[in-house]
Amino acid sequence: MGQDQTKQQIEKGLHLYQSNQTEKALRVWMRVLEKSADPAGRFRVLGCLITAHAEMGRYKDMLKFAVVQIDTARELEDPDFLTESYLNLARSNEKLCEFQKTISYCKTCLNMQGTTVSMQLNGQVSLSMGNAFLGLSIFQKALECFEKALRYAHNNDDKMLECRVCCSLGNFYTQIKESMKIALQHGDRPLQALCLLCFADIHRSRRDVQTAFPRYDSSMSIMTEIGNRLGLVQVLLGVTKCWMIQKELDKALESIEKAQELAEGLGNKLGLLKLHCLCERIYRTKEQQQELRDHVVKFHECVEEMELYCGMCGESIGEKNNQLQALPCSHFFHLKCLQTNGTRGCPNCRRLSVKPGYV
Repeated sequence: MGQDQTKQQIEKGLHLYQSNQTEKALRVWMRVLEKSADPAGRFRVLGCLITAHAEMGRYKDMLKFAVVQIDTARELEDPDFLTESYLNLARSNEKLCEFQKTISYCKTCLNMQGTTVSMQLNGQVSLSMGNAFLGLSIFQKALECFEKALRYAHNNDDKMLECRVCCSLGNFYTQIKESMKIALQHGDRPLQALCLLCFADIHRSRRDVQTAFPRYDSSMSIMTEIGNRLGLVQVLLGVTKCWMIQKELDKALESIEKAQELAEGLGNKLGLLKLHCLCERIYRTKEQQQELRDHVVKFHECVEEMELYCGMCGESIGEKNNQLQALPCSHFFHLKCLQTNGTRGCPNCRRLSVKPGYV
């Protein structure tokens, strides 16, 4: 079966599927998969089969086709196809409750991206990763992923993605409520504070700051009572973002000042990095160039201290979606830099750290 015939048969299957003739559509697509010699067509028909089996709840079959699609994508040597196939593999494992595998495949998707088409999948990747973290009851990371997915949905006017994220947030909210009940029954104050923080972050992500503020206040009260200073930094970061949503930039700076004092006392460099990043946005909006430059410098000092930069090209790690490689000595580099330079040793610590064939 050639390229044109493959395309015609795929379209025929789609027409049948949209007409609710699912089994007929599946037979057409399976025939294409068996007879087509066109790799791109095979990739597309595998995508149709994956979607159909996902919607029917046949998740084991969905996974089976996702594995075949990965092999087809490698044959095509196209980064867009490879990213899409890893996303399908992640979603398949998510449906089968293999959450650690889901997170691993989602990270692979994010690391390998670099094209416009691949970047458009970021929202779906973040949603799938958020669902996996939620399945593992890692609530803070789940919420961070859902917030990213929601931003992608809003920025790209993707109503379907927005709907799916809101459904996941509803499930998230339900689980947090259950956790809060357990925390209240057992008098678990740290868990109560964390649940209140999560509630507040959920409302903030929906831009409902009036509902978020009292929950941040309650969480802050408990965090202060139990002496959780790192938790207080997280609460104040959330409060700052609320003030920024309301364009109350001076109040945002007041919250940042309190959070910065706590973070410096703890030596929490990641918290400081986030605070300097928020300050940079605020002073850019206020057009205060000297303060803006000061926080840009401090931001990069944090990056330097945390070694969040590539030891070869010198660029920051994390500002863009780039594939990374961790060497046995724990230093991180852009994979493309290691491959281009062909080094067998770590430039940062000057000792042999890559075995032959490692990169």
